[in-house]
Amino acid sequence: MIKDSTNSRFEGYPVVSIPSVWDDRGGLSFAEAERHVPFSIRRVFWIYGVPDGAVRGGHAHWTCAELIVPVAGAFTMVIDDGRERREIRMDSPDNGILVEPGVWCELRDFAPGSVLVVMASQAYDATGYVHDYAQYIKELGRR
Repeated sequence: MIKDSTNSRFEGYPVVSIPSVWDDRGGLSFAEAERHVPFSIRRVFWIYGVPDGAVRGGHAHWTCAELIVPVAGAFTMVIDDGRERREIRMDSPDNGILVEPGVWCELRDFAPGSVLVVMASQAYDATGYVHDYAQYIKELGRR
């Protein structure tokens, strides 16, 4: 059985439904570049073992898009486009959030044992990040 999930609580955000195949052995989820992921994947990384109270992300990319998918556990994703700031509890491997270029993102409140995978449209480039929120807002106003 293939399950293609949607979740209305993400209304207003770019949600990517991750197909899942289930049988008596359990589930298998997958994502294909330019089919389920709306870009060619140039980099994949995963985050795990996050200590209690730690925050990941805390930056924006100017040209790179990322699809963030919770593989296990749960965390809170804060998305901020300079006009609106929302928090989304990520707790299902059936849905990922697309963080488009120019959007600030923070990941926090990780449940123990949480794992998330990130698929990025570009290879790592430190010059493409802004890590200071005040600077982000300032630069956003010039774009």
